Amino acid sequence: MIAEETLVQELKQEESRSKAFEVLVNTYKERLYWHIRRIVLNHDDTDDVLQNTFIKVYRNIEKFKGDSKLYSWMYRIATNESLTFLKQKSKKMGVSDQELKDRMIENLQADVYFEGDEIQLKLQKALATLPDKQKLVFTMKYFQEMKYKDISEALDTSVGALKTSYHLAVKKIEAYLKEN
Repeated sequence: MIAEETLVQELKQEESRSKAFEVLVNTYKERLYWHIRRIVLNHDDTDDVLQNTFIKVYRNIEKFKGDSKLYSWMYRIATNESLTFLKQKSKKMGVSDQELKDRMIENLQADVYFEGDEIQLKLQKALATLPDKQKLVFTMKYFQEMKYKDISEALDTSVGALKTSYHLAVKKIEAYLKEN
């Protein structure tokens, strides 16, 4: 495993960029895939967003200052790309954001890549009722078991605000699951 600082330096140098980028993709593609997948839910859409994320990383690596971890920076790009993708998709389809979320949940049941059971499906339906920020925080904390400090870096939000968002998300999910 190459050190992050070395990787960033190699990404910023023309002669080592393509090899370093290959290392970057191979190192982070799976974790970023699952982060994106939990937001956009669909496998093909996830592949598109992941590709867009890596293109943005490649084009903007010069702007990476090293204030956060490289992965946190890429995570933020992946998150923004995912949310932008969903907004564009709902616009194209002429439906509200909530209608799109509802359709995505319906399609999830027919998705051959979805391996969840009935409980997982109910949890996805509950997550679809949450505001984007709460859903993101819950997903990163619950599914990806990220520390608040790392989520804070990735989402550029204070730890206190994240804890509040997570607590509210848990309460809303519990209420949804009791009702349904």
